[in-house]
Amino acid sequence: MAFNDDSFIREVNEELRSDQFRGAWKRYGRIVIGLAGLIVIGTAGERAYSYWQSTQASASGDRFLAATDLAKANKPDEALAALDKLEQDGFASYPVLARMRAAALKAEKGDKPGAIADYSAIAKDGAIPAAIQDAAHLRAAWLLADTGTYEQVSAEAEALTATTNPLRHSAREALGVAAYRLGDYKRAKDWFEAIIKDKDTPRNVGRRAEMLLDVITASGKA
Repeated sequence: MAFNDDSFIREVNEELRSDQFRGAWKRYGRIVIGLAGLIVIGTAGERAYSYWQSTQASASGDRFLAATDLAKANKPDEALAALDKLEQDGFASYPVLARMRAAALKAEKGDKPGAIADYSAIAKDGAIPAAIQDAAHLRAAWLLADTGTYEQVSAEAEALTATTNPLRHSAREALGVAAYRLGDYKRAKDWFEAIIKDKDTPRNVGRRAEMLLDVITASGKA
């Protein structure tokens, strides 16, 4: 009978590998199965949590839109109640959005002191993203520009006037308008000139600043 050395050696090697595998499986098989189970459970848990997050965010979004619809339907009290509830138990960013929308709704109703207080509280809340804090400062400043002292407006808007702040144009305008309303034309002029000199000032803001600056210049009061 012909004998194939290569074939025989290959079969022996395969048998040895098979024996080694069986030995390794006896020693580590349970560990491998346990790790595989943990991976499966972890993956399933992560997907379940992601789904839960998505579901909760979607539900909060629907509630926010429903509150907004109530406001549009001229039902401010019902809208405020819905927003207050969303602030308490909403998910993701919707509690903060509910606070901002509630403050705006109070202003629309004529409750400017309440709206200013709400915006100021949001602006001072360190748990809220800085961009939203700045937006709250600016909205409070604009409400105060019509009714408050210059110092009150400055307390909300002055920090936003830095050259690196994207809200600087509106903040400067609020300060200029407040100063102009209170008869402080020199200070108003300074703010309007700062607006005009900033090459990144939006066109509509720049035009309003130019118009009021012309009025101040024509009056000879600054």
